[in-house]
Amino acid sequence: MPGSKPAVSIAIPILLLIIAMSSIQGGAALAKGIFPAVGAEGVSALRLSLGAVILCLVMRPWRTPLNRAGVLSLVGYGASLGLMNLMFYMALKTIPLGIAVALEFTGPLVLAMLSSRRFIDFVWIALAVLGIGLLLPINPSDTQLDPTGIALALGAGVCWALYILFGQRAGAEHGSHTVALGTVVAAIIVFPIGVYSAGSAMFHFSLLPVAVGVAILSTALPYSLEMFALTRLPARTFSTLMSMEPAIAALSGLIFLQERLSHTQWLAIGAIIVAALGVALTVKPQPAKNAPRDIKLAE
Repeated sequence: MPGSKPAVSIAIPILLLIIAMSSIQGGAALAKGIFPAVGAEGVSALRLSLGAVILCLVMRPWRTPLNRAGVLSLVGYGASLGLMNLMFYMALKTIPLGIAVALEFTGPLVLAMLSSRRFIDFVWIALAVLGIGLLLPINPSDTQLDPTGIALALGAGVCWALYILFGQRAGAEHGSHTVALGTVVAAIIVFPIGVYSAGSAMFHFSLLPVAVGVAILSTALPYSLEMFALTRLPARTFSTLMSMEPAIAALSGLIFLQERLSHTQWLAIGAIIVAALGVALTVKPQPAKNAPRDIKLAE
């Protein structure tokens, strides 16, 4: 049929991107299940370390020449990636997965909105603020969230924004090897924290299968699928689809962790999703040399 090939060429990367987002949140749910054994810090260290090994074996980034400017941007990229993962997992100790992702999502959302000053952008800002306000523990209720968990999730969002900024610079220097090199830097930073927190428990052989599963589901598989989708979808389509991630996270928390959210919390997540969707559909395109590469991943 005429036009069927273009439709298929768009449908495949869209499907792969949805699989990637589901994989990330499924990996986060799996990771939360082993918090009692090694804590959030230990899980973060295992995920990043094993993920770095897998990515290095696949991408062989040692073939990339390094220079001083490139190393500095790479260190910033890797540090923001490591701290983002660490704070996100620490947030999961006390708040549900869907809420943590929604709060973390405000980082890149604010970064995207800073590129314009139109009236419509203030509508999206208001929606995002509404979503955050509904989640903050400012009114006593039986569904009140832990303030420390909220602060950690928002901190992860700040790191996510920095991760995008540093990722643009590092990506210009190191191309497709940026993810592998950045993950190595992140692992070097977070691994000692994990060992200090979890001790010898981190090295129990019984944890290895689950830890490898987390590394594959949360790092190796989604990074690869997202890179495939990013190079085959318009930037706006990619960003629009990414706005689904808080909802996918909430559903993963419900299915795998039995985390039931209140109507207010679903409303808050919905407000943040609509704000992200609105930004993706209305943000003014930037010049190609400054356009975000959406080097993602994180949670």
